[in-house]
Amino acid sequence: MIFENIKLSLSALYANKLRTCLTMLGIVIGIASMIAIMTVSDAMNKSTMSSMGDMGANVVSVFVTQKPDESGNYSENVRNMKDKDYVTTDMLLDIQKNFSSTISGISISTELGSLTVKDLKKYANISLIGSNKTAIRKNNLTILAGRSFAQSDYNDGKKVILVSDKYVKNMFDGDNEKALGKNVEAVLNGKYYIYTIVGVYEYHDSGYGSGTSQKDIQTNAYIPYKTATRQLKDTANITQFDVLTKDGADPTTLSFELTDYMNENYYKNNDAYEIYAYSMKAELKEMESMLNTQKIAFMAVGAISLLVGGIGVMNIMIVSITERTREIGTRKALGATNGFIRLQFITEAVVVCFIGGIIGVILGIVFGMVASKLMNFTGSPSIAGIISCLIFSIIFGVFFGYYPANKAAKLNPIEALRYE
Repeated sequence: MIFENIKLSLSALYANKLRTCLTMLGIVIGIASMIAIMTVSDAMNKSTMSSMGDMGANVVSVFVTQKPDESGNYSENVRNMKDKDYVTTDMLLDIQKNFSSTISGISISTELGSLTVKDLKKYANISLIGSNKTAIRKNNLTILAGRSFAQSDYNDGKKVILVSDKYVKNMFDGDNEKALGKNVEAVLNGKYYIYTIVGVYEYHDSGYGSGTSQKDIQTNAYIPYKTATRQLKDTANITQFDVLTKDGADPTTLSFELTDYMNENYYKNNDAYEIYAYSMKAELKEMESMLNTQKIAFMAVGAISLLVGGIGVMNIMIVSITERTREIGTRKALGATNGFIRLQFITEAVVVCFIGGIIGVILGIVFGMVASKLMNFTGSPSIAGIISCLIFSIIFGVFFGYYPANKAAKLNPIEALRYE
């Protein structure tokens, strides 16, 4: 009987093609908007989580920060940092030794400054960063040409540099091999430095530089940390470092342990500063929760248009029943039960919503992927989301088709036959 009702519904809908299309339009727009919103939201969420994940879900960041007073307040007139307030290499060695079961390495890096490297009409924007071996490993660079830093580069503080393929594209027309051995001339704080390119790494676009032309994008250029400390003496004063955890270690737990250990052993008697450590893992969870809440809010906005489409279906179904009153009366006179009449019109509503849902899904996927691409994100809707939207459209068909169908089922057959 179900297939018979579907066949009757398709015949009735085909007989009024224009009305059927206009009825579907609201459902199509509603489903398409929800799928498009879902696609863009998922793409943005994945990109954001991936960017934060690249920073390291297994990383604990440690800072020297101002110490609050006994009441928990922070003074606006905190004294300037002295030598005793900075983290020393001996402290780092001590941490590495005492937490050897959970720590795989300590990352130290410092940004020397941003500059534009020029060669006649060619130029490239870089951010010059001094990094130790663990910091380079944490960045997970993919070397396309040449090599990464050798141990002797770190130990001797050699004037070598790693640049991105984006830099090479601007300065050497994309020839990575040609760039090897060439110099990068930098002027920082009025001083002139020359570094030799030993490696080219693959640049990954985070998706947040969409307002900047590809030629003007600023990329990181890395030099050994010891090289940086020799050239800029103040960079030897460590105020922040990252700890990489071993597999199986909990970064959140380690952050509390590091905070307690360093404050107890090194900053207990410090009058103005202390250590604060936090885990990116905890921040990732908070960010994921916030993004999911944002996604639900966007979906709710899309659901409003779907609700309007459902009301449109109910309205058209009522008009259709009014026009087909004599048909309903004839069916009842021939023995059709109230349940059969009700099921027939509910089926029509479901078919309208289901077909509209399929068209909406297709359009939503197309619009969502195009919008994501324009925003420099890559994403596609989940299969579960598509199925959920189709089921939702069927439920809407039942919900908004029930009242008109029930009204049709309760018509008096004699009055229906007399209806003009």
